[in-house]
Amino acid sequence: MSEGRDRLAGLLAEGDVVVLSGAGMSTESGIPDYRGPRGSLSRHTPMTYQTFVGSEAARRRYWARSHVGWRTMTQAVPNSGHHAVAHLQHQGLVTGIVTQNVDGLHQAGGAREVVELHGSLHHVVCLGCGDSTPREELNHRLRQANPSFGFRTTTINPDGDVDLDDAEVGGFRVVGCLACGGGTLKPDVVFFGETVPADRVHTCYALVAKARLLLVLGSSLTVLSGRRFVLHAARLGIPVVIINQGETRGDPYATFTLDAPLGTILPELIRSLA
Repeated sequence: MSEGRDRLAGLLAEGDVVVLSGAGMSTESGIPDYRGPRGSLSRHTPMTYQTFVGSEAARRRYWARSHVGWRTMTQAVPNSGHHAVAHLQHQGLVTGIVTQNVDGLHQAGGAREVVELHGSLHHVVCLGCGDSTPREELNHRLRQANPSFGFRTTTINPDGDVDLDDAEVGGFRVVGCLACGGGTLKPDVVFFGETVPADRVHTCYALVAKARLLLVLGSSLTVLSGRRFVLHAARLGIPVVIINQGETRGDPYATFTLDAPLGTILPELIRSLA
């Protein structure tokens, strides 16, 4: 481990590093990943875009579960891994951050100009008129519309919702867009089955193309959405280093990999560089 850490420290010291982070970045902040040993996919099926737009009942179920989950999401704080990435950016060594996460913890940890590949739970968009509003504003409206809707401690999922029984969500009232008078509101995130906006993808490709090193943090790279940037770096001959707990689908393209908790190894790297 120490040999790999020292090797990575040497690469980081050269600068021009682009970070690609996944759900494993936030597990130490209390937000589980999808596919780890205790990942949410073992007990939870994420909402798909097609289901969300095609079913009023599905939207009610999503917003009821997400309304409860939002309180937990807002209580999550950046961990030492987030702070380490921000430190590397402030030192001028990390020149770009692309995250697959929707929790905003990179920014809360001090990072700037983060490309949120899959959007952000902190914003809501109307599918009718395109109006964008802060999630906290919707949270206030949902509280007013559902004054007796109880909160209980439960496990949060990476996409910000929680597991509730159908009986618990049956009477939940969903509110519509104020700007256009009732349009369907959706969290400004890319659901499963939805396409990442092309301009966002192009921005990420451009960042990777200018990098000296692509550093992948806490992503299994199972889906192409994030793995394509590893493939892009490999095609361009840009070194790829992956730090993740467990194997990833990007391992065959990596210069080397490290299996370690991000909250431990990233601060160690900071100390090595100092």
